[in-house]
Amino acid sequence: YVLLFLGIVSLWWHWRARSRMKVTNLTGKYIFITGCDTGFGNMAAKIFDKKGFRVFASCLTETGAKELKAVTSKQLQTVLLDVRDSDSVKKVAAWVKAEVQSEGLWGLVNNAGIMGPSAPTDWLDIEHFREPIEVNLIGLINVTINMLPLIKKAKGRIVNVSSVGGRLAFSGGGYFPSKFGVEGFNDSLRRDMKAFGVQVCCIQPGLFKTALSNPAKIMKEKEVIWNKLPPDIKMQYGEEYFQKDAAKKQKLSKICLNKDISPVVQCMEHALTSLHPCAHYVVGQDAKLFWNPLSRMPAVIQDFLL
Repeated sequence: YVLLFLGIVSLWWHWRARSRMKVTNLTGKYIFITGCDTGFGNMAAKIFDKKGFRVFASCLTETGAKELKAVTSKQLQTVLLDVRDSDSVKKVAAWVKAEVQSEGLWGLVNNAGIMGPSAPTDWLDIEHFREPIEVNLIGLINVTINMLPLIKKAKGRIVNVSSVGGRLAFSGGGYFPSKFGVEGFNDSLRRDMKAFGVQVCCIQPGLFKTALSNPAKIMKEKEVIWNKLPPDIKMQYGEEYFQKDAAKKQKLSKICLNKDISPVVQCMEHALTSLHPCAHYVVGQDAKLFWNPLSRMPAVIQDFLL
């Protein structure tokens, strides 16, 4: 038993030591980050700029780009990009190629994402599903495909921001199918790229305080949909359903919401700089203690608790 215990401790120590090993000579390497207007992408662009990376930060709005540029070095470059626009993705990829030239692109951080309406499935139409899938999944795949030759040239890193919602769907809407899709794409891409020396990582944040997961905004969108529902659907759910559901969601948000978003950016940094990055990063106390363990339990337990 003593030998077994020592063996486990030794393996754990070895794993920790491997995790701390860093890639050398990363200063001046190029990285491209999507969704830098706010949240994880915005903080990541600022931090990686300070650490000496040459950051290409894509923003959806001119306001977001100007505000980011005002607080970063001259080395950081912003570019407007809507990941849903295939022509825009191709133009930005061509611009990045001209900038990095023979060096290639060390890091691609696919961070851009939206929540979309979160409501019972029979409240929604196909357009409610389409936008989050277009942004979170199709856009992510499109950006990756266009940047992939540059990543392969540098034998670099791809970091896909998924969610615990890619492991466990706890509400209706397009967000969860999109994140399940990201998980599948990430796994197949990771295996495809091994032969080329490209590392592919997936970050699975829990509920963090960002513009994407603003509880008030989510409930307001849900209320708009509720008010437009046919009378028979409202009758099936009951007139008090919306208020009761809002109270439950508010309580869940208080328990689970992580206010400090920096751990997600720390995982991005580890994925880009570690000699042995993790395939998956589960981030947030709620993700580690509740959502991730629950995702591994039998369906009957998941359904009962949710």
